[in-house]
Amino acid sequence: MDVPMLVYAFLIFYPLLMLWRRIDRKRDRECYILDYECHKPTDDRKLDTECSGQVIMRNKNLGLNEYKFLLRAIVSSGIGEQTYGPGIIFNGQEENPTLQDLISEMEEFFHDSIGKLLARSGIAPKEIDVLVVNVSMQSAVPSLPAMIINHYKLREDVKVFNLTGMGCSASLVSVNIVQNMFKIYKNAYALVVTSESLSPNWYAGSDRSMILANCLFRSGGCAMLLTNKRALKHRAMLKLKCLVRTHHGARDESYACCHQREDDQGRSGFHLDKSLPKVATRALVDNLREIAPKILPVRELLRFMVVSLIRKYWSHKSTKRAAGSSPEPVINFKTGVDHFCIHTGGKAVIDGIGVSLDLTEHDLEPARMTLHRFGNTSASSLWYVLGYMEAKRRLKKGDRVLMMSFGAGFKCNSCLWEVLRDLGDAGNAWTDCIHSYPPNSLANPFLEKYGWINNEDDPSTFAFPSPSPFPS
Repeated sequence: MDVPMLVYAFLIFYPLLMLWRRIDRKRDRECYILDYECHKPTDDRKLDTECSGQVIMRNKNLGLNEYKFLLRAIVSSGIGEQTYGPGIIFNGQEENPTLQDLISEMEEFFHDSIGKLLARSGIAPKEIDVLVVNVSMQSAVPSLPAMIINHYKLREDVKVFNLTGMGCSASLVSVNIVQNMFKIYKNAYALVVTSESLSPNWYAGSDRSMILANCLFRSGGCAMLLTNKRALKHRAMLKLKCLVRTHHGARDESYACCHQREDDQGRSGFHLDKSLPKVATRALVDNLREIAPKILPVRELLRFMVVSLIRKYWSHKSTKRAAGSSPEPVINFKTGVDHFCIHTGGKAVIDGIGVSLDLTEHDLEPARMTLHRFGNTSASSLWYVLGYMEAKRRLKKGDRVLMMSFGAGFKCNSCLWEVLRDLGDAGNAWTDCIHSYPPNSLANPFLEKYGWINNEDDPSTFAFPSPSPFPS
């Protein structure tokens, strides 16, 4: 073969080789979920109506007006009687948590969920390459990741990330970290651990903006095992398609709407501001504006653009009154999404997202039932919602799942997953109760039991009908 032929062959095959290497490298950067395990505490940690009432009564800082406020908040929260609280509540120590209480709360979750996840997947702790832990409201020394490394004897070169203060959207931040790490390391395993520490953050004061958190947040957590190994694609449950993070921390109103602080008496708690709904809506709109072009078909984007232009054109030619009467064009996310995994921040959050995206009750059912059964478990909530879909056998191969979460800061994070195989065979936290969901009614029994509070006018005669069985 003469020299010109060699040159021609090089010019033809070298670009093809580079293209193939680029495609092959991209395939190694995929992010798969192999398995996940949602934590379910023991039954003696359930906060039913009777128990919750006694815990509230034990707070001597509350007056009649605060009791009425709490009753309205609990009844309208969407939370049922099967949710779980931290151990200190049942020991009557919520006002004086110890360091050991914090550590014990996390150890219980770590040892249960991570142990079950690794045993079921067949992955040895020594095989873990990346560890990401997010527990927003607890920072221990040694760190929580160090606690996991010590217990499971992970390798000395494991890449460790410890996230605090990231709020309810932290699990998607953790997934994003893993996604970026997978661009550097091939054939890697990542363990993501997400939870919240309620032991040091149960508010025992009377500030309404802070006692509201006690009505919503509950104990829970989730451990996830992710990989970018192509050889394990057939075992994987989900594949990450895209992830978008929106942060409005530069806005003072957004920054201050969810805040950990002390009240006038020096009692620490979590403040939820009245501006939260407006802040969350603004963050959601900005986030959806960015993720929509990444997940929706071109035909839907073109339809929305044409409808928007036509409406804008006619609004100039009609009177203001007529223009205001025409409905705003709405983009149809169902054209690119099969299931909506919504953060269980509260009934109002779920309702708001449902209205914004024009979702049906079928679409909102997983989030509503998760809020009812497990409450708001902070960053791990999304995975309980996913578990409900799996337990109901809704997730079929090829389906696309949109996750949406909000967090302090203020931020809105979302991502799209593709289901790689039919899911529902393996058991999860919903297995023992999924047959009873959805229930015939989500009515909260608090109103029936404590509704008489609304008829009480004299604080001096106010008293619960039965003594507390807990130590004061």
